[in-house]
Amino acid sequence: MTDQQTPASTVSAEDVTEAMKDVIDPELGINVVDLGLVYGVTVEDGNAVIDMTLTSAACPLTDVLEEQTFAVLDPITETHRINWVWMPPWGMEKITEDGREQLRAIGFNL
Repeated sequence: MTDQQTPASTVSAEDVTEAMKDVIDPELGINVVDLGLVYGVTVEDGNAVIDMTLTSAACPLTDVLEEQTFAVLDPITETHRINWVWMPPWGMEKITEDGREQLRAIGFNL
């Protein structure tokens, strides 16, 4: 349940997107939403599908991101899955302004 109150059947794409902000890229320490890795979220009858990419198709941390995703979505959805997408490829332009601020704070020059 979202915030321990919303039944999974009424969870929205916005709820799932907000929960995904708790999924942290282990290399950068920034959440996957602000990094622009989440391309889209659909929810139907409590079942969520997350269209998501990685900064590189060869990223060795896919399992870590999947585990984190399932941990944050288990309490709020009936079922969920990640649809890994590679087109369009991820690029720096996909990072949100919040993500850019976080990256600047840890020394990146954007």
